Amino acid sequence: MRLSLIIAIILIAFKFKAQTGVVTHTISVKGNCEECKERIENAADIKGVKICKWDANTHVATVTFDSSKTTLETIEKAIAKAGYETASQKADPKAYAKLPKCCKYNDGVCEDKK
Repeated sequence: MRLSLIIAIILIAFKFKAQTGVVTHTISVKGNCEECKERIENAADIKGVKICKWDANTHVATVTFDSSKTTLETIEKAIAKAGYETASQKADPKAYAKLPKCCKYNDGVCEDKK
């Protein structure tokens, strides 16, 4: 019984230690529609990211990630590489050019697909 209790305490301690690096931040990301949502969330799906949810109405991505495996800057760079501008990263021009017409947030041609 005593050994089981000690093992349980050790396992709980390891679980809490593993979770200490998990943080949640919001990122402003330009985009227009549900297609953008899918691309932005997929672009943020890099090592260390637990979840990314982008809201087409607010243009804000909420990202939960392990800060010991990645950084907010790395996540923003991944999103920018996919053609989407964040508050601190310019979108890759070649990737932006390849976006569908409805996703070109700088061109004002959105046919809201929400």
